[in-house]
Amino acid sequence: MQVLTSPGRPAGDEPVGDSLDQDVPRFRVLLAAALGPLVTGYAVVATLLALVTLTAQHAIFSAGGVLLSAGPGWLAAYQVQLGIGGHPLGMLPLLPTIGAVLLVARTAAKAVRRLRCARLRHAVPLIATISGAHLLFGLLISLFSIGEPVGANIALAAVVPAVISGLAATAGVLRRFGLPRVLAERLDPLALRGLRAGLLGLFALLAAGALTLTAATALSARTVSSLFEPSFGGSFGLFLLSVLYLPNAVVAAMSFVSGPGFSIGSLDVHLIGYRGGSVPGVPLLGGIPEHAAAWWPVLMVLPLAVGLLVGWSVRAVDDDPAARLRVVVVAGAVVGFGCVLLGTLAGGRLGDGPFDPVSVPVGVASIVAFCWIVIPAGFVAFFAGAHAPMQPVGSLEVEEEETESESDEVEEPASESDEDGADEDSETPEEDSDLAEDPEDDEDFDAEADAELGLDLPEDEPATAEDDSEDEAEEKPETPAEEPEAVTESTEDSGDAKPAEDDR
Repeated sequence: MQVLTSPGRPAGDEPVGDSLDQDVPRFRVLLAAALGPLVTGYAVVATLLALVTLTAQHAIFSAGGVLLSAGPGWLAAYQVQLGIGGHPLGMLPLLPTIGAVLLVARTAAKAVRRLRCARLRHAVPLIATISGAHLLFGLLISLFSIGEPVGANIALAAVVPAVISGLAATAGVLRRFGLPRVLAERLDPLALRGLRAGLLGLFALLAAGALTLTAATALSARTVSSLFEPSFGGSFGLFLLSVLYLPNAVVAAMSFVSGPGFSIGSLDVHLIGYRGGSVPGVPLLGGIPEHAAAWWPVLMVLPLAVGLLVGWSVRAVDDDPAARLRVVVVAGAVVGFGCVLLGTLAGGRLGDGPFDPVSVPVGVASIVAFCWIVIPAGFVAFFAGAHAPMQPVGSLEVEEEETESESDEVEEPASESDEDGADEDSETPEEDSDLAEDPEDDEDFDAEADAELGLDLPEDEPATAEDDSEDEAEEKPETPAEEPEAVTESTEDSGDAKPAEDDR
């Protein structure tokens, strides 16, 4: 036992709390979560630039030049506006931004699992570490780009990556823990259901835009193929550029299908109008038509179908039609806000030439998208869901009569028992009265019998005063307490009066 314990410290007195050995892995996890997305994103951007430089004609490859150029490319992936030779570049590709957000979210989720965070507040240092690392890295890149042909604003280079990475890390943490209990208890379940329906509607609208873009590109295959250059390097660069800007084109096509459309410089394309203009020579834009077509309004069937889909998805949310309409309104608001966000990110400044700016009318697009969701979805949710059966006015009276009859049936056993008890109580006094009246009836019956048989007193025999008084006493219905007094008084009076007359 002395081998297992130190002589200067008693057994069981070893520290088991936070020690240096336990703090080192935690620090390593935080460091890996902060630097992992930075190094990976920067390496991907540098690799793509190296491929373009190696395949392009008349281009001199330089490792240092590629590494320096990868810094502004990394900022572009986080939607930081760049300046190229004094000309603004605000229309930045969305595909690298989506990749960066997914990378940060996945890294944060893994770090939470490795740190064994029991609650959401334990992951706050992790989110702060990731966001702070992006802030410092963006600030460093902007400082190194001062005086270079491609640069960025120092404030935007520091704040925008920090905000985007912080939101992405929060999303990754919430994916593991879910919403906080305090927030989940205060949120309306119908509002959460409307949020899910709104995300469904937004993705469905994006799918409709992607379908329209695919069909337009396929119908314009010759034009698209003619935009590629004969050399492999130039074609690879144009293909890579088209792939990076593919989400931007999908958002523009979604706006076109919904109605508001999009604009590139002087070019303005929407369902009910067309204004021609020059287009950049990029294969991704080869599907843009040269003039309007009369059948374009038929494409409104796609957003109408999306609205019907959203309404069908919420038809069984609640038995109350008003509650279902609330869910539809929340879904429409989510879709409108999503259109504003995506439209803002998809457009921007494109130099100072004829293609500037590239924009989606986000205000009109959000209102139109809200209407495309709310009107058809509200119609379907209201009529396709459950409804309480309508009862006529007469049925209410029938129900009241039924309830009254049921209450009478419930009260009948108690009333019958009370009546039985009352009858029993009433029978006992009657029996007692009969028993009390039996002697008088017998005396009357005897008197009548004697009168019939001739047992009455003879007429010549004078009746005494006592007999008369007794007969009068029997005929008078006096109380039992007063009868003896009346009889004695009458007899005494009669006895006293007669001797007095005899003396006289």
